[in-house]
Amino acid sequence: MFDPRAWGLPKAAINNLGQRLYDFWDRYSDFFQTTTRDTSYYALDYLSALLRMNDQRNFTKIGLSSGESPQNIQHFMSNSPWSAEDVLIQIREEISNTASFATGSALILDESADEKASDKTVGAARQHNGRLGKVEMSQVGTFLAYANDGIWTWIDGELFLPQRWFDRTMAKKRTKLGVPPDRKFATKIELGWKMIERVRDEGLPFEIVCFDTLYGRSLWLRRKVEARGLIYMADVPCSTRVYLNRPVVAVPHKAEGQGGRGFSKARVVSEEKAVEVRQIAARPNGVWRRVRVRASERGEINDEFMARRVWTTDGEEEPVEEWLVIRRDAEGKLYYALSNEDGETTLERLAWGKCQRHFIESSNQEAKSEAGWDELRAQKYLAWEHHLALTMMATWFIAETKLEWREKYPRKEELKEELGVDQLPALSMASIRELLRAVMPLPQLTVEGATSLVVEQLVNRARSRKSRMKAMGHKHSPV
Repeated sequence: MFDPRAWGLPKAAINNLGQRLYDFWDRYSDFFQTTTRDTSYYALDYLSALLRMNDQRNFTKIGLSSGESPQNIQHFMSNSPWSAEDVLIQIREEISNTASFATGSALILDESADEKASDKTVGAARQHNGRLGKVEMSQVGTFLAYANDGIWTWIDGELFLPQRWFDRTMAKKRTKLGVPPDRKFATKIELGWKMIERVRDEGLPFEIVCFDTLYGRSLWLRRKVEARGLIYMADVPCSTRVYLNRPVVAVPHKAEGQGGRGFSKARVVSEEKAVEVRQIAARPNGVWRRVRVRASERGEINDEFMARRVWTTDGEEEPVEEWLVIRRDAEGKLYYALSNEDGETTLERLAWGKCQRHFIESSNQEAKSEAGWDELRAQKYLAWEHHLALTMMATWFIAETKLEWREKYPRKEELKEELGVDQLPALSMASIRELLRAVMPLPQLTVEGATSLVVEQLVNRARSRKSRMKAMGHKHSPV
């Protein structure tokens, strides 16, 4: 059981990881060239650092670890005019051409917030930070992940700019931080729909779009997805109200002899009232059935599910029939979702869609902990986009490696019997990074490099003190 080959880890493949990373970068190298310079080698340094370093993946540390000037790395990320969009399009094109992803793939829409010290960073404002569970000074991005049979990668992202960033008083700051002049305010939900439309128009293959509750409770978004002929599985809060029978929506007639103006807007005029989805789950006559969705490293996803047809409307639009899918896990916790799957869809299919929610959490967590997404300390809009492109390259490199190794080097089935399990753990992003560090060890800092780093830290701390003193109204007085 300790033979690496039995686990699909031949020595030759591991020793080739460094070359594999170089070949991967080479497919994208043209995108990092400008009209005056070829700066593609900075992209290789940055990508390599994201995958090999464990923390503090900032411009200074990345530069020193790769033997490049930190100032050059910062310029490449914050000012160089290479197109992040072209990189993301190439990633999605490669995914589209991957035969294993032709069926069974899911799009997953979610957001991720990173705490910031001040509003000097583009998009930063006091807003809800889901990771912290409260309102804090944060920068929020909306992201699309792509998942298929345990393999995932980020494929698109948009920086959310709160409404106040478009006030006239913020015009100078927008210009200073490089916010595109044609950028207009858009809600997170509108940004999410923009990304879904974009990848759909590019022909990316997927069978279902999954939302967490922020996006799932948006009737507008669900209707947009439905209109494009796409299937969704939208998580909703337990307080979501639905109708058990089709409600009648109409403009009410003014009763005879009733004074005042007549009604101008449609509303639900039928007698049946909407009920909260948690009330449906609590009914004693609900039919629950256990469904084995898939095996996982921690056991099996083998929970109880209930599904029934319901109607939803905002009171003005015509009602739409949807599936209400309820999941009850081993601890008795309930989860709710609405889906536009066909009325004849099986409970097994609905349960599969409902459990794609797991990859929302996994994708964001690993993008941060393993690919360094949340370690960006730059302030400019362009730096955010460039960091996004290179982070997505890192997640796609890992996903592609996992897929290719799984297909080329299958594990020995005897391992299951020897270990007494029916499912072997998947190769993780952390595992591949560990192997990559072994074949491409990070260089140790020279005395000069370490000294340079310490001096830069002292300068930055002095500048921080100057900023704090200025904010407090103190002026420097020479001694």
